[in-house]
Formats: sequence, structure tokens, C-alpha cells
Amino acid sequence: MPSSRRQILLGALSSAALAACGRKARLPALPAGATVLALGDSLTFGTGTLPDKSYPAVLAAITGWNVVNAGVPGDVSARALARLPGLLQEHSPKLVLVSIGGNDFLRRMPSAETRANIRAICQQASAAGAQVVLIAVPEVSAVAAAVRSLGDHAIFKEIAADLKLPLHPSGWAKVLSDPALKSDTIHANAQGYEAFARKLAETLRELGLLGG
Repeated sequence: MPSSRRQILLGALSSAALAACGRKARLPALPAGATVLALGDSLTFGTGTLPDKSYPAVLAAITGWNVVNAGVPGDVSARALARLPGLLQEHSPKLVLVSIGGNDFLRRMPSAETRANIRAICQQASAAGAQVVLIAVPEVSAVAAAVRSLGDHAIFKEIAADLKLPLHPSGWAKVLSDPALKSDTIHANAQGYEAFARKLAETLRELGLLGG
């Protein structure tokens, strides 16, 4: 092959490779009726509103998926990790939404333990054959809540990068920074849970998990 043609071909291949690297990898879309496990604490459970207004219920209505609400009020990451194997065995989810850690932060538990527990949750869910989306949780404090400046705790971005998992950022931080979307200092109301679910659905659609 003439050197000029070889250079053109190599250039085209390099451009294609760079373009592919620049695109976000899309995950396989989940069909209607697919089982999704929403693992979490009171924010997942829906404290502050009725069960059919919780974020998993709203997400199910948006997506057509069977979203199992595995939120337990007061749960810390260690307890969520302990009950995960039974949930995976019972439901065999195609997708696990991990939103846990807020109570660890409120109780000022060691961040290394919280990080290790959340990592283990994500790894176990992945090993069971489920897609995993990590949901960032803010480090709630009375001062931050008072000035409406909640931000995601840094460990979620770190875990997502380390395990190469998709992250849904800022969802809870935005809701819990808006008094009109809260039922109390640390929980959403019906409007807040709906706003969170709709933003999460946007992220899932961008990832390719939600078609349409």
C-alpha cells in the first residue's frame, strides 16, 4: 500500500478511535416490566409522603419498570449491605439503584467504613448480574440545610470513578436545598420525590437504560 494511502487510513482509524472514546458508553435498555431494586433509607422509602408518592413509585410510573422499594428508614450502609443478598436472591433485579449513606453522615460514622460498605453493595449487585447506578447523597448538616447549600458527599464520585459505575449526581442535594420540596429538615415531600424521580429518569435515559 502506498505510504500516502497508509497515512490516510491510519488517520481515519485514529479519528474514529478518538470519537469513540469521547462518547459516553450506553448501557442496554431495560424493557417495560423489568425488575429494578431501589436500595436505600428513608429517602428511598418515601418518609414524608404516601407510599405511592415515593420516588420508586414515581419512577415505576415513568418507566413502566417494576421498581421494588427497598428503602428502610434509619438504615445505615452496613445494614443495607447485610440485607442486600436476600433482596438480590428474592428479586433478581436487572438494575440496582444505590442511594445510601445519609444516616452514616448524620451519625458521624467513619467515612472509611461507609465507603467500604457502599463499594461492597455496588460490587455485590454487579456480581449478581445487575446494572448498578450509584445515587449521590449530600452530607446533611443543620448549617448546610439552613443556608440551602447542600452538596454531594465526595465519596460517591470517588466510588463511581473507582468502580467505573454511572453516577446520578446532585439529585438529593437539589431537592433537600429547596424548602418547597421538603417535608422536614432531611426528607422530601411528594413534590420533592417526584422532582427527584424525574431527574433520575433523565439520567437513566441518557445512560441508555430507559428508552424513548
